[in-house]
Amino acid sequence: MKKFLKIVGIVILSLIVLVLVAGLIAPKKYHIEREITINAPREKVWSHVSNLEECHKWNPWSEEDPNIKVSYAGNLGTVGSSYSYTSEKVGAGTQTLTKVDQPQRVESHMKFIKPFDGDADIFINLQDAGAGTKVTWGFDTQYSYPMNAMLLVMPMDKMMSESYDKGLNNLKRISESN
Repeated sequence: MKKFLKIVGIVILSLIVLVLVAGLIAPKKYHIEREITINAPREKVWSHVSNLEECHKWNPWSEEDPNIKVSYAGNLGTVGSSYSYTSEKVGAGTQTLTKVDQPQRVESHMKFIKPFDGDADIFINLQDAGAGTKVTWGFDTQYSYPMNAMLLVMPMDKMMSESYDKGLNNLKRISESN
């Protein structure tokens, strides 16, 4: 029994050391951006990205839980307005508009509460693309040491790309419909 406990202790200590060393070499910042071209004028797309209530309609995470509880505060579409959500499936958090540069760019700050505490900055850029609009959606966050070691083992790019692509396709469908 004593030998077994010693082996378990060595394994646990080795895992802790591995995480600490991995945290030293892992990136602390994470960035992703995805884009799509939408066959609709910029002003129409803008109406769906600058207002957090409208964003909820194409947000890919809102689709994951039909029982998600949402609330809005402030004057929608203006700096300081916010969207809060609580869900058994996607967690809880608050998104607050931090910059509105009509009709080109909207920025927001995301405060995640559940399942993990964290912060991120999000932006959506709109550019004319012929008769349509090129939409770029980006996400930036930082992980503290040693939590940044998760970036070495979690498929963040795959998970985030799938969600962002789904959201952008939802936005495209909504913006191109009459």
